[in-house]
Amino acid sequence: MPNLISKSPCAGLHLPLTSGGITLSEDGVGPITSVAPFVGQDKAVTKALKPLGLTFPEPNSVVSGKASQMVWTGRGQAFMIGAAPTDALAACAALTDQSDGWACLRLQGPQAEAALARLVPLDLRPAAFGAGAAARSLLNHMPVILIRTGDGIAVMVFRSMAATAVHEIKEAMDAVAARTFASSAQLA
Repeated sequence: MPNLISKSPCAGLHLPLTSGGITLSEDGVGPITSVAPFVGQDKAVTKALKPLGLTFPEPNSVVSGKASQMVWTGRGQAFMIGAAPTDALAACAALTDQSDGWACLRLQGPQAEAALARLVPLDLRPAAFGAGAAARSLLNHMPVILIRTGDGIAVMVFRSMAATAVHEIKEAMDAVAARTFASSAQLA
């Protein structure tokens, strides 16, 4: 019988990477479950999420609980990240395990937004995309979910696109670092 070894979505991608004070790392978030309330079951979903310290998020937002969070991912859909769904939730919402389908990255540093600005058509400055914000967008040609965290931005892409996402983010990080270096060299 073969001996299977589980690998993270970013295995072999040499993370974390740092360039110009920006760090890209893999973020192990635990279980990810898509939650889509059945028609007319919004109150039941709210009741089922309450023991976890969660509520269903408003559009473009994140609700953080004890050890998990609910991230808005589209109309009538959110991802529960970091906790397993309860039987009470299964009775009032369509649940789909997404844990193996996503690569979760974290971009940190003073120029993280500048690097992502080269790839994402959104204003990610803290004034526009502050704490508790989430967005579904594109990272160049790849679907992406962005989440503002306390120390940076979480970037979720399909697992099959992890290597491409890391490559493109690293190129953007290097471009921002080169621009910062060139600006500081001109001042000297």
